[in-house]
Amino acid sequence: MQPKIYFDNASTTALHPEVYETYCNLLKTKFYNSDALYDASVEIQQMIEKSRLAIADTFCVRANEVLFTSGASESNNMAIKGIVFSSQDKKHIITTQIEHSSVYKTCKELEEVFGYDVTYLPVDKDGKVSASSVREALREDTVLVTIMYVNNEVGSIQPIEAIKEIVKKESHAYFHVDGVQALGKIDIDTKNIDCISFSAHKIEGLKGSGILIKKRHVPMIPLICGGQQEFGLRGGTSNALVHILFAKTLRLALDNQKKYHDLIQSHHDYLLNELNQIEGICINSPKDSVINIINFSYPQIPSEVMMNALNSHGVCVSAQSTCASKQGQPSKVLQAMGFERERANSCIRISISYHTTLDECKEFIKILKESCDKYGRV
Repeated sequence: MQPKIYFDNASTTALHPEVYETYCNLLKTKFYNSDALYDASVEIQQMIEKSRLAIADTFCVRANEVLFTSGASESNNMAIKGIVFSSQDKKHIITTQIEHSSVYKTCKELEEVFGYDVTYLPVDKDGKVSASSVREALREDTVLVTIMYVNNEVGSIQPIEAIKEIVKKESHAYFHVDGVQALGKIDIDTKNIDCISFSAHKIEGLKGSGILIKKRHVPMIPLICGGQQEFGLRGGTSNALVHILFAKTLRLALDNQKKYHDLIQSHHDYLLNELNQIEGICINSPKDSVINIINFSYPQIPSEVMMNALNSHGVCVSAQSTCASKQGQPSKVLQAMGFERERANSCIRISISYHTTLDECKEFIKILKESCDKYGRV
């Protein structure tokens, strides 16, 4: 069934028409291996490098500091493992309790399989880690601090500016940021960030497309060994067309961030106001979260039941990170924020975009109220 209300844009987005059209046109003729030496392949390699340069200019970095990947999960793994394995004399990593699974589970693997010591910093009731806790956790053997910019479940914005200043001034550790949910939502300054990960499909781009910005001073062991691709740091035949299209995807997303900010803010405020008027609903997102994400709980109805109820009316939402949506466990993010298990087990995440209409917001509230009345415990 084609959904009538799509409120799961933090999970993935529809493909932008311009990206789709360009991709279809390129597919017809630009199938050559970009590493071959004949003219048709050289042309594709030049298009990749043009895209790389445009991305670099956007983030005020060098072109050889932009690495194309298959997505943010690979970028996160590449940054974390690549850095820690290149610094064998240091065995301590700092992260938080609310990271995306591609960071959290990577740190767990490094801890449990490779013997690294990992500090998982707590967060406050707003889902934020304090810069002072980062300072207190730093050690002489800290090799990496990895902290997300925006939490994917509740939308909390981490104090990255304060954290990166502490890491740079008070340690020799490298600083990696998962920037996926920040891109196209808030302004990003990559100064004093050693590595930052992004994904295209969160900003109306192609799935299987991501980048890792790795500053040139950062040592890195390749996660995927192979050929000369990506400056020898990521082997394998380049997925040329998605790399070429990342620059256009990025440009469109940043243009729309400015163009539609007030529209999204208006819809966010409407939804938040209406949710606050429904008896029994608890808002989990902090007041200063990104404007595209609202996380709430109706403790009388477990997340899975509520999602199925909404889905029966053609409404698409998530309970927590889509990467953990089938585990049937309470949200570890909400538990880390100090909420009781029942609230963490009944959370719903709605994530809107500039495509969202006021009529959709009104219809969603109507359907939600009906679902609360029908399935709520008496």
